Amino acid sequence: MEKAKVYFTKEITPESLQKVYDALGVKLNGKIGVKVSTGEAGSKGYLKADLIGPFVKGLNGTIIECNTAYGGKRTNVKDHLKVAEEHGFTSFADVDIMDADGDFEIPVKQGKHLKFDLVGKNFANYDSIINLAHGKGHAMGGFGANLKNQSIGIASRNGKAYVHSAGKTDNPDILWSNLPEQIAFIESMAEAATAVADYLKENNKSIVYITVMNALSVDCDCDANQGDPVMADLGIIASLDPVANDQAFIDMIWNSEDPGAEKLRARIDRQEGREILPYAESLGLGTREYELINIDKE
Repeated sequence: MEKAKVYFTKEITPESLQKVYDALGVKLNGKIGVKVSTGEAGSKGYLKADLIGPFVKGLNGTIIECNTAYGGKRTNVKDHLKVAEEHGFTSFADVDIMDADGDFEIPVKQGKHLKFDLVGKNFANYDSIINLAHGKGHAMGGFGANLKNQSIGIASRNGKAYVHSAGKTDNPDILWSNLPEQIAFIESMAEAATAVADYLKENNKSIVYITVMNALSVDCDCDANQGDPVMADLGIIASLDPVANDQAFIDMIWNSEDPGAEKLRARIDRQEGREILPYAESLGLGTREYELINIDKE
């Protein structure tokens, strides 16, 4: 497989976000869904309206999300929309909680944990998807970027339970007493992310991948008690390949001389987070081999 192209800008501004997207050279058609994390009530690292608002608005995009499987303020549509409003997302776009009316199964064609993936019912309404991730650490997954945003993020509340339990249950009420070995969860995320990519391809729908690498904390935006950033911002990366984009994010953390980067590296490896990359590559989702193209130098 030839190297994937990953476009990079060190600047983190509305203009640079638009510029890195434009570098992909893709024209997204039809109804565009922008998958972001709305962030748990109390979190602070989620992507802010003043950064992503102009970009999403310019594409006439809809913010798409699903309810959470853990206890918090986003387990149901009413409360979730309230958090989305408090975090500024409704100020620039419609917000669609995609599992408001349930979910549907998409096939997992290969892998060893999941038989299917359960995604929010309204996911079927979109012709094009922008997987717009915030790069950060994560208590369970080690790190969160495009692969997590595509697996856990697009999964319905029940689907999140199914992925988190590595196929044991799709019932959030019994999820936490049915957690699998850590590597099985990591691999299940890769299987779910691959299922989403396969579904989009088979239905002639497009997807692009962008990760904003700012507010780099060891905790996820789903954590109501999210800690402060542990290292300096890195920039924004974009690709048509989610594995390459996540690999580039990881490489930047591992290559960083910022003293705080060690905290993020420790969190990621404690949860076996990097293992998602070779497994996703083995499923055919993408490649870890990439060419980093710095658009600031153009």
